[in-house]
Amino acid sequence: MDILLSGLRAAAEPSRLRLLALCAHAELTVSELVQIIGQSQPRVSRHLKLLCEAGLLDRFREGTWAFYRLSEKGRGADLARVLIDLIPEDDGTLTLDLQRLEAVKKSNSNRAAEYFRQNAESWDKIRSLHIAEDAVENALRDLFPASGIKDFLDIGTGTGRVLELFGPQIERGVGIDMSREMLAVARANLQKADLRNCQVRQGDMYQLPFSDDSFDGVVIHQVLHFAEDPAEVIAEAARALRPGGRLVVVDFAPHHQEMLREEHAHRRLGFNDSEVARWFGLAGLSSEKTVMLEGEPLTVCLWSATRAANDSMAPVAKDEEERV
Repeated sequence: MDILLSGLRAAAEPSRLRLLALCAHAELTVSELVQIIGQSQPRVSRHLKLLCEAGLLDRFREGTWAFYRLSEKGRGADLARVLIDLIPEDDGTLTLDLQRLEAVKKSNSNRAAEYFRQNAESWDKIRSLHIAEDAVENALRDLFPASGIKDFLDIGTGTGRVLELFGPQIERGVGIDMSREMLAVARANLQKADLRNCQVRQGDMYQLPFSDDSFDGVVIHQVLHFAEDPAEVIAEAARALRPGGRLVVVDFAPHHQEMLREEHAHRRLGFNDSEVARWFGLAGLSSEKTVMLEGEPLTVCLWSATRAANDSMAPVAKDEEERV
């Protein structure tokens, strides 16, 4: 009863109800919400604090920024969805707020496009060395069921392309990346695709901000070659994988393109099947057949592994790897 009353009191104010409705449509910062509803930052921050305390909104910090979105779990989340559904679609204030929200999204998209334009040369130079990206995406899609994935994690999400690819067939998608610039690109892309079931977070692939057994599917796409410790990245991904879930690593086969190390910070020049299979095994996963997409001079590999449906054991500790 107390949770219900607290939630109702928090939402029972025009500005807070507007904020709740906006955060149901997009993941937004305080400054963006200030721009949309036309109130001072301290006032908006106070409203958001009350909504978060009542469990109606979730708050995620990313450096000096904080993002707000409709709560996903708990009784507050259920109440928030009920309240949003009760707001008339033809409400004049909401209509104006959503128009301003679209303007904010467009501005974000323009900034992302400019960032991408400035960095396009580097991206295109790498892509020209291997097979077409649509072939990689098709192969990646084939490794997961067409439906039935509830929770999906993209580690090193970059521009959010993998979330765009799987968004329509999953219930919830989360992308993790350390780069705020790339996260800005990803958010703009997800907003443009209207994938409200997907979100991105700033986070460390060595210390994922999720509990054990959180995801049915996990992808590490063109990230492992940057890792200081690829085995640890895979072990952490396996920790977050549910029994019966699948992990797919997309990266390069061994190659000799030193310029990728010198100009693009690649730490590893590809991986072979045996070492990836060993890392899977150390993480408590069962390897499956590797998919190889040959390019010139780079070959893209898709290594997949599953966690046993009845598995209740924790992954092998990192220090055990050294004794194998």
